[in-house]
Amino acid sequence: MSLWKKDPKPLVEDTGVGTAADVEAVMKKYDRESNVRIWEGTPKLVIRTIMALFSVYCIFVTLFYKGLKEVTLTAFLALILVVGYLNYPARKGHVRPNHIPWYDVVIMVLGAGSLFYYTFHATAIIQKATSITNDPLMVIMAVLAILALMELCRRSVGLPILCVVGVLLVYTLVTTRFGKVIYDLYYAKTGIMNTPIDVCAKYIVVFIIFGAFLERTGISNFFINLANAVAGSTSGGPAKVAVISSALCGMVSGSSVGNTVTTGSVTIPMMKKTGYKGEFAGAVEAAASTGGQIMPPIMGAAAFLMAEYMGVSYAKVAVTAILPAVLYFTGIYIAVHLEAKKLGLKGIPRDELPKLGLLMKKIYLLLPLVILVWLVSTSTRSMAYSAAIAILVTIAVGLLNGVFYKEEKLTFTKFVDALESGARGTITVAVACAMAGIVAGCITSTGLASRLITAIVTVSGGRAMIALVLTMLCCIVLGMGVPTTANYCIMAATCAPILTNDAIGIPVMAAHFFVFYFGIVADITPPVALAAYAGSAIAKAPPMRTALNATKLAIAAFIVPYIFALNPAMLFVGVEHWWEVAIIVVTSLAGLFGVAAALNGFLYRSIHPLLRVAIAAGGLCMMIPGTLTDVIGLVVVAAVVLFQRGGARKKTA
Repeated sequence: MSLWKKDPKPLVEDTGVGTAADVEAVMKKYDRESNVRIWEGTPKLVIRTIMALFSVYCIFVTLFYKGLKEVTLTAFLALILVVGYLNYPARKGHVRPNHIPWYDVVIMVLGAGSLFYYTFHATAIIQKATSITNDPLMVIMAVLAILALMELCRRSVGLPILCVVGVLLVYTLVTTRFGKVIYDLYYAKTGIMNTPIDVCAKYIVVFIIFGAFLERTGISNFFINLANAVAGSTSGGPAKVAVISSALCGMVSGSSVGNTVTTGSVTIPMMKKTGYKGEFAGAVEAAASTGGQIMPPIMGAAAFLMAEYMGVSYAKVAVTAILPAVLYFTGIYIAVHLEAKKLGLKGIPRDELPKLGLLMKKIYLLLPLVILVWLVSTSTRSMAYSAAIAILVTIAVGLLNGVFYKEEKLTFTKFVDALESGARGTITVAVACAMAGIVAGCITSTGLASRLITAIVTVSGGRAMIALVLTMLCCIVLGMGVPTTANYCIMAATCAPILTNDAIGIPVMAAHFFVFYFGIVADITPPVALAAYAGSAIAKAPPMRTALNATKLAIAAFIVPYIFALNPAMLFVGVEHWWEVAIIVVTSLAGLFGVAAALNGFLYRSIHPLLRVAIAAGGLCMMIPGTLTDVIGLVVVAAVVLFQRGGARKKTA
C-alpha cells in the first residue's frame, strides 16, 4: 500500500548526496558518534548482543532497582566504558575490521574495573567518607576511572568539552588539596555522580532507547511526507518542508548534526532543485534541525534535565517551551518565505506530493508520542515508567504498521537494531554528562561559581542587559561542539547562577531557558558550527557561508531569549491575564517579521538600505518590553511595509 495517489516523479534529482554511503561519510566527518569500529561476522553478532543487553539492563535497573544510587551509577558508568571502548577507536578514519588494540582493552579493563570495585564495595566506601583518600589504591582507582571516562569523551564527543574540563581541573588541582579533589570528583555526589549522570541513568537512557524504537516505525518519513503535504506546494515549498519536518524530527533525535544529515539528505537537494542557493539550503536545514532541540514536548531529552535542575515538573518545562519555540520556527519560516519571493521560486506540483488524506491513515504512528506526553504530563506514572510504556506502545505500533505496510514492518532485526542504537546513543550522552559533573564538581570545590558571579555583576554594574550579553557569550563559547544534554548541564552549573543572582534578578525559569538556548545555537554559530558544516557538506556549499546564513536565519534564537529574560510573561511566569501573553506573542512575531525582512532585504521589492535599518529598528523595538516601544515599532514596521507595497503596485502598473 502506498502513501502516494499515483507513482510521482522523484522529488529530488540525483545530486550525489542521497546515497547511504554519502550520508554516512558526512556523519563521520561532522558527528563523532558515527565514527565507530567495524565489526563483521561473529564478532559483530557478539557486539550487537552486548549492546542490546546493555539497553535491556538500563531499562530494568531504571524501573525496578531501588538500592543505593552509588551502586547503580558506578555500574552504569562501568558498562558505558565497556560498550564505549568496544565501539569507539582512538582516532577517526579507517579502522581494521574486527580489531581492537591491546591498549584499548587495558584502558577499558582498568577504568571499568575501578568503577565496578566501587559498585561492589559502595557501602564500605561511603562509610569511610573522606578518609577513603588516605588509601593510595583507592586514589589510583579513582584517577584511572576519571581518565578512562575523559578519553572515551574525547573519542565519542570531541575536544571542546575536554578543554573546559581540563582547564577547570588544572585550576582545581592548583587551588585545592589533591585528596579533597579526588573525593569531590569521584567518591562524593558532587562530581561524576552529580545530577547530570543521575538523570542520564534514570531517565535519559530510556528516552534515547524510546527514540531509537520510534525511528524504526518510520515516523521520520511520516513527518517529512506530512510537511510536504502541508507546505510543499507553496512558494519555495521545499524550504518550508525542511523547517516543519526538522522541527518534528529534531525534538526526538536529540542531535543537531544527526537531524541535519538525516532529514537534510532529502530536503536539501529538494531546495536546490527549486532554486535556492546551496549555502542557503544547507543553512535552512541546519537552523531548523538545531531548533529541534528546543521543540517541546521532548526537546532532545533536555527537558527532563531542566525539570530536575529547576525542581519543577516536566509538564511545566514542556508548556513553558512552547511560545519561544513557536517564535523561533516562525522566524525561520518568514525568512524562507521572503527569500522565495525575492527569487521568484515556486513550490512542488501538487500531483508530485503525498496526499494528506492517505497520510492521515498513518496517524497512528504518533500514538507513542501522545501516550508518553499524556503519562508524563498527568503524572500518571514516573518519567521512566512512562518512557517504558511508550516503548511498548511503539513496538505495538511497529507491528501494526507491518500489517498494512509490509516494507515497514518492525522485524526482530529492527528490534535488535533499536536496542543497539539506543545503547550507542547513550554512550556519548553519558560520558558528556560525566564531564559536566566534573565541571560542576570543580566549580563547587573551588568556589569558582561565586567568583564568576561577582565578576559578571561587577562588570555589568548590576544591569541585566549587560549581564545577559556577557552570559550569552559564555554560553556560545562553552557550548561549541558539546551535545545538547551535557551542554545544558554545563550552562546550568556555570551560567544560570549568574543571572539568578539578586543583583541581576532574572527569574530561575527564564535564566535556565536563556542559557539553554544560547548553548544550543553554538551548533550553527561560527567558528564551531557543526550542524551548519554538515548541511554545507550535503549541499556542496562553502561551510562558512552556510554557517553565516544559518546564524542569520536563526536570528530569533538570539532575540527571543532576551524577550523572555526581560519579560518572563512569555514563559507564563508572573502572568495574571491571558492577554499579557497574547500581546507579547503578537508584538514579538511582528518584530521578528521586521528583523527578518531587514536581514533579507526584500518585501514586495528590494528594500532601500536606510529602510532596512528603519524596519530592523522597528522590529527590535517591538521585542523590547513596554507599550511605548511596541507602538513606535509597530508604526515604523507598518510604514515601511505600506511604502514597499505602494511602490511595488506602481511598478506593476
